Amino acid sequence: MHQLTRAIGLSHATAIVVGIIVGASVFVQASEITAKVPSLAGVTLAWMVAGLLTMGGALVCAEMSSAFPRTGGVYVFLRETYSPAVGFLWGWAMFWSVHSGIAAAIATVFARYAGYFVPMSDAMLRVVAVGAILVLSIVNYVGVRFGSGVQTAFTAVKMLAVGGIIVAGIVLEPSVQPVAGTPPAGGGVGDFLLAVGAGLFAFGGWHMVTYTAEETHDPERTIPRSLILGTLIVTLCYVGLNAVYLSVLPIDRVIASSRVAADVFETLVGPIGGSIVSALVMISAFGALNGVLLAAPRVYYSMAQDGLLFKWAAAVDPTYRTPGRAIILQGVWAAVLVMTGTYRQLFTRVIYTEWIFFALLAIGVVILRHRPGYRPAWRMPGVPVIPLVFAAVSFAIAINQLRVDPTNSIIGLAIVLAGLPVYALWLRPSLVPRPQ
Repeated sequence: MHQLTRAIGLSHATAIVVGIIVGASVFVQASEITAKVPSLAGVTLAWMVAGLLTMGGALVCAEMSSAFPRTGGVYVFLRETYSPAVGFLWGWAMFWSVHSGIAAAIATVFARYAGYFVPMSDAMLRVVAVGAILVLSIVNYVGVRFGSGVQTAFTAVKMLAVGGIIVAGIVLEPSVQPVAGTPPAGGGVGDFLLAVGAGLFAFGGWHMVTYTAEETHDPERTIPRSLILGTLIVTLCYVGLNAVYLSVLPIDRVIASSRVAADVFETLVGPIGGSIVSALVMISAFGALNGVLLAAPRVYYSMAQDGLLFKWAAAVDPTYRTPGRAIILQGVWAAVLVMTGTYRQLFTRVIYTEWIFFALLAIGVVILRHRPGYRPAWRMPGVPVIPLVFAAVSFAIAINQLRVDPTNSIIGLAIVLAGLPVYALWLRPSLVPRPQ
């Protein structure tokens, strides 16, 4: 039987963490958080708290990845901690909506910003988005070393660009002085919590590096280090970027802007700033898309090995030593979602359910610490306080989404739970023991 190739080192793993988290949103839309906490101090604090909470989740995954260094990451953690059914529900939701929806959404953002340079019809934009998915699926099919190398390169360019924006905001005087408006009233504790929640969504994707454990050198140490280092880098970038936004533009302008990074650069260097930021968003989106298409198929590969998906999806390409069929499966479904436009509703309805699983993961660390035979190579500090706080925040995010949009939230939860009868009636009889 062909084996996966261990080609991911610390720099590649950290690039996966940073590259997936830092997509397009922080360059395009900072208004939601600023509207809730309309001050530099409030915005900075909200991003830092969101970063600290994300670090709590990263520490949870770091310990679990050191205990279960297997391909599939979160799926494996849920399977080992609770049951194959819980792990299957994660994979079910990720394939049909969340992972595939993220890939479709990022590819669409990439195509729309390509349209800034070459005007295209809506149909052509979808073709470009599908083309990006196809190209990066091929990149990751022909080798994890190649795919992780592409990820590292795009993440490096992205970080240089982020650093450039921060330096430009500090050094350059605005070429056009923005007209200041009336500063909005400050938000209360409730608004601050909503701002933190919005920030947490901007940190999404930090867990995906755990999917690649069997292709990572010394995964028991490399993955925990990459999670911690990557989360710190992203937090610093987010705080720095938002400090620049608020130092260059008045708060009311930041709140009203739907492309704040472009507005900042246009204020600093003139009309060419829009082109610079559009190119940056394309690079950022391309790198994030590559990270998703590199990591996500490893979940389906692991599920297929366990008998929770078609067995043919567990095949490893004999030449490239990658889970080729799982990569194709992910790419095809993401392309279908792009062409039909259905990813929008699926993704927005189901994405919040991630936080239910994250809460279960955090509680799982506390449970596992009392389970005989549990011997992680690295133990997170602050147990049980840190994981329980993270679990409480995760449940709060899910409950708040149910409160704000009950109809769509219930539909999304039903989509996830629809996996249970599939598991019980079709897949459970074929479940095979997981190799230890």
